[in-house]
Amino acid sequence: MTWTFTDDVDVFLAAAGPSLGARPVEHTVVLSVTERLRRSGAHTYGDGDPVLGWWRGADGTVAGTLVRTPPHAALLTAVAPEAVGPLVEALGAGPDLDEVNADRDIAALLAARLPGCRTVQEQRLYRLGTLRPPSPAPEGRARAATRADRGLLVAWVRGFADATGQSRSSAEWLVDEGTERGSLTLWENGGTPVALAGRTRLPAGTVRVTLVYTPPDFRDRGYGAAVTAASSRVAPAEGAAEVLLFTDLANPTSNGVYLRIGYEPVADRVRLRRGT
Repeated sequence: MTWTFTDDVDVFLAAAGPSLGARPVEHTVVLSVTERLRRSGAHTYGDGDPVLGWWRGADGTVAGTLVRTPPHAALLTAVAPEAVGPLVEALGAGPDLDEVNADRDIAALLAARLPGCRTVQEQRLYRLGTLRPPSPAPEGRARAATRADRGLLVAWVRGFADATGQSRSSAEWLVDEGTERGSLTLWENGGTPVALAGRTRLPAGTVRVTLVYTPPDFRDRGYGAAVTAASSRVAPAEGAAEVLLFTDLANPTSNGVYLRIGYEPVADRVRLRRGT
């Protein structure tokens, strides 16, 4: 039973890829992150080298992964409880566990072993059941974002990052990549864009709706629900077997919206941070 670490995404996927693909809903973010590393290179998220790890249990199968792409938090998925102690022994003295995103039970085990840990965010993963678009629908219509929207989109993706406590560093990449794929959806009213939603690629048949953002001046009018439903509707037509999204549990409004349009809870995750 041991952890193995590399900065080579191909080595990581050769070892952990079958485990990730067997449970794509649980591993949705890891699949997206490693797909981007594979396509765009090791430093697509920042200047630091990625840290990619996997744990093999007593039977030799992969029973947990760690993916850290500085400056982002380390992401732990499907980690066996007995792997937590060895992980802290291997990485606890360095920066790689200074910020961690893990499922609730593993986060609790980590917090007990890492001095100075505190919870900075709780999230819930949802999967789409039967889509129920908002009724009555708000005024306007959905359309795919284009290159002509770039300035607005970059500003809104940065606004989304600020609102969710994420890094702004990928905003331009996300906009350029998303418009090229046609995966950014705008809701517009009278020709004016009023809300945004994006979709990830299709690793292992799953799509995650992300970047759901309504600027402050347009909130409380149903635009966020409408653009999320519109983006969600497109995903199965693009080949998605599962449509997923995450919410911040501190935001009861967004959680209520997603439940009303047909999303169902799957699991909760906790982001921990050490120090200040």
